[in-house]
Amino acid sequence: MTRNTMRRSLAVIAIFTLITKLNADELFPKELTRFAPIAANPVFTAEGEGHWDVKIRERGWIMRDGDVWRMWYTGYDGTRPGQKMLGYATSVDGLAWKRHPQNPIYREHWVEDVCIIRSDGTLYMFAEGEQDRAQLLTSRDGIAWTRIGPLDVRMTNGEPISDGPFGTPTAWLEGGVWHLFYERGDKGIWLAKSKDLKVFTNAQDDPVLSPGPDEFDRDLIAMNQIVKHAGRYYAVIHGTKKPDDATQPSLWATGLATSNDLIHWTKYRGNPLQPISENKSSGLLIHDGEKFRLYTMHGKVDVHFPIEK
Repeated sequence: MTRNTMRRSLAVIAIFTLITKLNADELFPKELTRFAPIAANPVFTAEGEGHWDVKIRERGWIMRDGDVWRMWYTGYDGTRPGQKMLGYATSVDGLAWKRHPQNPIYREHWVEDVCIIRSDGTLYMFAEGEQDRAQLLTSRDGIAWTRIGPLDVRMTNGEPISDGPFGTPTAWLEGGVWHLFYERGDKGIWLAKSKDLKVFTNAQDDPVLSPGPDEFDRDLIAMNQIVKHAGRYYAVIHGTKKPDDATQPSLWATGLATSNDLIHWTKYRGNPLQPISENKSSGLLIHDGEKFRLYTMHGKVDVHFPIEK
């Protein structure tokens, strides 16, 4: 190969690489990726010492329901073994929130990392229970909840998945099929499907999303939410890299991935959506009727408005 031929080959490779990156970026429109925190943050916090919600833990759920914004969140006493209980708050603008007078609205079982889907007038809550095992609760009004029990997840051959945690359940309902995304020790995200909510069967026995290669989710990953926008699926994820100093906590952050079939995913090259910090994970994209907002909910609730330019 002559020097000129080699140069032309390298130029072609460089152009192809650039086109590939540009095409990948086009899959992630700015209305889903570019946000700035508002000055009024945080918009919601735990009530603190002397209350049932000394701290807020991990992913809550926000739903815009007509003219009312609804939020479910997990409160606890701040200790690792402390019972994780369900709180509820409402808002007229998604910024100023009013707690429900009967909080916690559910305290009978451990409830955290909640995801809520409405179908035929019923609210279905997928949540972690004790030992990070996914469970299902239902409600008609979002306040009184009935626990159905742990989810039954099977491998592709019909056998139960191996014993152990399967948490951060994220649900998506489409075409009469329930899609359940779950993590196992945050080492990957799996997808299982069900038509009856009784048995979920893996779409494949390997994860559909794995940690890395980026720094922000190098070691651990979990899913927060599925959004469908412009004909594509978008997964709001959170991830972390383990600190070099084992005495320091892991710092989680929110990112984005996209798919056209819920199985094969491409991560956004600009992840994370906000700088890595202690309280920038458990993100949710909520449409306010005009635009998407990005909420982050770990430890406190912050809102980020889109950057228009």
